[in-house]
Amino acid sequence: MNPTPSALFVPHGAPTFALRPGAAGAALVRLAGSLALPRAIVIVSAHWDTAVPTVGFAERPETIHDFSGFPDELYALRYPATGCREAASEVVAAIRAAGLPVVEDAQRGLDHGAWVPLRLMFPEADVPVIPLSIQSRGGPQQAYRLGQALAPLAARGFLLIASGNVTHNLRDYQLAWRNGGQTPDYVRPFTDWLAGRLQNHDIATLLDYRRQAPDAVQAHPSDEHLLPLFVALGAAGDTARAERFHAGIDDYVIAMDAYTFSPQPGDRL
Repeated sequence: MNPTPSALFVPHGAPTFALRPGAAGAALVRLAGSLALPRAIVIVSAHWDTAVPTVGFAERPETIHDFSGFPDELYALRYPATGCREAASEVVAAIRAAGLPVVEDAQRGLDHGAWVPLRLMFPEADVPVIPLSIQSRGGPQQAYRLGQALAPLAARGFLLIASGNVTHNLRDYQLAWRNGGQTPDYVRPFTDWLAGRLQNHDIATLLDYRRQAPDAVQAHPSDEHLLPLFVALGAAGDTARAERFHAGIDDYVIAMDAYTFSPQPGDRL
């Protein structure tokens, strides 16, 4: 595995992933243990979706429990992250320099797509965290362009962590639960298709995944949970190497695949 990725795509699964991290959680812990401590983390979660790229400036972003109907112990969990105004300002400047609109949010906390993986990977909360929103209306192309805007930050010690899931269909989860826990036939072919295109760095096909991937619309009835992956891909440079460091399925239908994205020699970031 490349020891110096500039961007990661990690799963956050169901909220109960925080209580039962399993194999995917162990993989995130191992990976984090292999990384040099970054200067700051930019966290892009599928659960913060805005019309315009928005950067969080909170000095102590709160732990947001943006779910209901789960065990009480889940609501007791906190991630005592700190922000960094200087680092957040650099994120804003990078996005603006790429010609994209950007706004600041002084209050935004960390939703479960952000704090669940961060709590596993950086349990000491000793790295400043800068949340950044996705724009689901812009699709993969806009997410990739946002990632490209962030690429220069890697040379300044930033680590981009994009949090989502490679498959995400809650209706199929309910059906699987009622029907004895069978994983739908589309889950593994879709994850393997994605892994193959990432390995081949087939950007054009990846950006058109909703037309070209097998059962793409069933894997993602709406694609906000895959868009963070495109941000990570864009942030790693024009010839980024993707490496899948975990593959698995939780809760019948949620693919928990995780990737590092590393710039290759000669990339201009």
